[in-house]
Amino acid sequence: MASILIKAATVVNENRQFVADILVKDGLIEKIAPQIDASADTTINAEGLYLFPGAIDDQVHFREPGLTHKANIHSESRAAVAGGITSFMEMPNTVPNTLTQELLEDKYQIAAQNSLANYSFFMGASNNNLDEVLRTDVKNVCGIKVFMGSSTGNMLVDNPVTLENLFAQAPMLIATHCEDEATIQSNLAHYKQLLGDNIPVKLHPKIRSEEACYLSSSMAVELAKKHNTRLHILHISTEKETHLFDNTTPLKEKRITAEACIHHMWFTDRDYETKGNFIKWNPAVKTEHDRDGILKAVLDGHIDVIATDHAPHTLEEKEQPYLQAPSGGPLVQHALVAMLELYHHGKITLEQIVEKMAHNVAICFQIEKRGYIREGYFADLVLVDLNKPWQVNKSNILYKCGWSPFEGATFRSTVKHTIVSGNLAWSEGKFVSETSGKRMSFER
Repeated sequence: MASILIKAATVVNENRQFVADILVKDGLIEKIAPQIDASADTTINAEGLYLFPGAIDDQVHFREPGLTHKANIHSESRAAVAGGITSFMEMPNTVPNTLTQELLEDKYQIAAQNSLANYSFFMGASNNNLDEVLRTDVKNVCGIKVFMGSSTGNMLVDNPVTLENLFAQAPMLIATHCEDEATIQSNLAHYKQLLGDNIPVKLHPKIRSEEACYLSSSMAVELAKKHNTRLHILHISTEKETHLFDNTTPLKEKRITAEACIHHMWFTDRDYETKGNFIKWNPAVKTEHDRDGILKAVLDGHIDVIATDHAPHTLEEKEQPYLQAPSGGPLVQHALVAMLELYHHGKITLEQIVEKMAHNVAICFQIEKRGYIREGYFADLVLVDLNKPWQVNKSNILYKCGWSPFEGATFRSTVKHTIVSGNLAWSEGKFVSETSGKRMSFER
């Protein structure tokens, strides 16, 4: 494995900034010092650049197997690496759904051959696979995913007995999608009665409402408290939900944690007018009050991590009428630069971005030797030029689906180099390596 010497980078790590050289050997960070005089296979002059630990995305849908007309592990991991995400955790609503240990292992085998980023996969829960869920290897699998709201295939877990048993017996972190299905269906029936099938997308946050989210999230929190479950609630989309979480307990001691996604901190319901189905997500993008409340909760510690919920669909699928168009959109290539744009606007610090996109994800999931710039840790590193603007357009979008909700946006920051497990994978706008990702392991 090639050695890498990074010279004179401004390191952002563990709530401080400092200029240092970094020596990478055998996939690990060997030395961090003010100056390192050593030979290396590759030397990067990082003067004026900022060095972050690689972002860890705890919620992506890379669509393989079964939905590869939208995306696959190779294409989307490449886009992630180009965007500064060096590790991902992928969801089980592929085809077939990842509801057995054998199907889970199949995904690991695909990633071992094709992923440019480091990887882990969630084991899926359904109403009738508890025995399979309980066989999950806590050391080598990131967590268990429970859809407490409508989802793909046989993955809506709405049986109260099943939920009680899952929360009581789960040997590891449970990650939940929380929306109350009965509330959603009631809201949908109401608008269908008023408008028939001609429901505009601007009503998406009224159908998948604040009430639907809060009912489900509060139930998950109640179950977790009852059974002392390690619970992680994904993609919080309302200000009201943020008050369900604690910001006084140290993160390592928390049993209940929460995630915010880029789109819920960027877009509001006003954007449906111009973006339409291209910002149709579940849970829905809601009001300006919700967007601002979520960012506030990220900053004050009620929400612990930032992720993407990257979930691509084809243009043809998204261009269908509201009721037919699927929810979700691609985000991994633009997540870090979007957060850095919020930094440029004075809304978040660089240290907070690193904490929420790297350090805290590693803490929440107990990831082994990743998420920090430390000697002896895996060299997952991202060098960024904070003052090199570029515009998102069709020619530079790397997602297989070929579009982005950020098309036309100009970002002030550019990802210059990405190192994954010690391999230089992305450099100056080009891929250097195509398969350098490693399976993540967990200290449990």
